[in-house]
Amino acid sequence: MFRLGLNTYSIRALRWHDLQLLEYAASLKLDAIFLQDSIDPGTNDPAHWKEVKDAAARLGLLLGTGGGAVLPATPEAFDHSVQLLRNGIRRSVGMGSPPVRCLLASDRDHLPPGPVERHMETMVRLLKTVRSEALDAGVKFAIENHKDLACWETRAVIEQAGTDFVGSYLDTGNPVFIMEDPLHTVETLGPVAVMLHLRDSVVYETRKGVAVQWVPQGEGVVDFRAIIARAKEICPQVPVYVKPITGRPPAILPVYDPAYMQRYGELRASDFARFLALARNGHPYEGAMVIEDVPGKAPEEYSAALRFQQKDHMERGIEYAKKVLDLGIRWRQ
Repeated sequence: MFRLGLNTYSIRALRWHDLQLLEYAASLKLDAIFLQDSIDPGTNDPAHWKEVKDAAARLGLLLGTGGGAVLPATPEAFDHSVQLLRNGIRRSVGMGSPPVRCLLASDRDHLPPGPVERHMETMVRLLKTVRSEALDAGVKFAIENHKDLACWETRAVIEQAGTDFVGSYLDTGNPVFIMEDPLHTVETLGPVAVMLHLRDSVVYETRKGVAVQWVPQGEGVVDFRAIIARAKEICPQVPVYVKPITGRPPAILPVYDPAYMQRYGELRASDFARFLALARNGHPYEGAMVIEDVPGKAPEEYSAALRFQQKDHMERGIEYAKKVLDLGIRWRQ
């Protein structure tokens, strides 16, 4: 049976520190917590790491953490990227986290100039530089499939670097932004996954292309029953985290624009066909949602609504994961 947890990035508007987040996860009778993008003042303090590790043990929570994008923007930045990975190892060990989260870039636009194949090669070389250190520490780098590479490209990076110390931070929310059906992403990355993060989306056709938007868990077009059934077959040992990210407007992918599609020259026709089928059977989100989680657009009048919404959507998502997807252990006891 899958252990069930929450990803703290989903409730970042609450501005809670690490120990508050751990207590919250325990209050929901969860089995795990993933601390992502912590704002705790002690985030870089080894003494705080031990405090968090001890608290997680006391509360019976499997704890995961890690960093962000590590792909060097220039050859001169390579050594800095190596240091980012080394820092991630130290912090994960100090907090008792088996995985060390990382990713290449936030999206396709933030990849450095040059072909995708070159960036994959750079990432493999970067990871191999710290292979012995990760193995000695007993941790595994978990590459999040973000909005940068196709799932098969992410898997190639993992396998070429070495599955003995690299795996997949498998996320179901990001695939739609790179024109993938999330079930296909799970099928591809599941065999090398070290964890699974659930986020729902709506996907639908518009006049200018395909619209994608993240929505509360169980309220979009993603078939999570099929995803969990497949995960039971190919990665039954991984913890599963609820990770809704809501409050953002729909993004329009201009799939009929040749200039836009040229950026995805390696996109496989069969994968794109699955995504288009998802869009043609999809629909806009018709529920109520505050749309204000946009950079530079968070006046105080909206902040309280975002805090309420993020907490509400998290708890609704956890209830869906427990009662509909039958995930989690502790809440049954």
